[in-house]
Amino acid sequence: MTRTGVFWDGVEGRAPIPQAARTLGFELLEADPDQGTISVAFAGVEAFTNPFGEVLGAFLAAMLYDTVGPALLATLPPGRFIETLDLNTTFVRPARMGRLIGHGRVVNRVDDHATLAGTLYGADNEIVATATATARVIDLPSAA
Repeated sequence: MTRTGVFWDGVEGRAPIPQAARTLGFELLEADPDQGTISVAFAGVEAFTNPFGEVLGAFLAAMLYDTVGPALLATLPPGRFIETLDLNTTFVRPARMGRLIGHGRVVNRVDDHATLAGTLYGADNEIVATATATARVIDLPSAA
């Protein structure tokens, strides 16, 4: 079955992915819309690091933003989008350059509001950051 909508059109090449996601090296690994889960990869490049070679927390938060949001986006039909109402990030340990893996999920959805959670793993498969978020599902014309 071919899925469509803002998220699916982007990851399947029918539309460009957002520039911010491209900057982070966003790559869809797998998504299960029925379960509300997603796994994605990012590129922790030198441009994102501090003088000690650690990926700055703001980039980790952006990666988690692009993990939890798509977990919900992947569940939506065409014509729907999301607004993130809040994102709370916890930094667990320093992240080094390299491939970072995000796992996100829809924890709960009631009507058009959803609670989301995500975990970001470093190249050594250790947790580097976690996040929770609240989002609202909206009609796509409202997003413009």
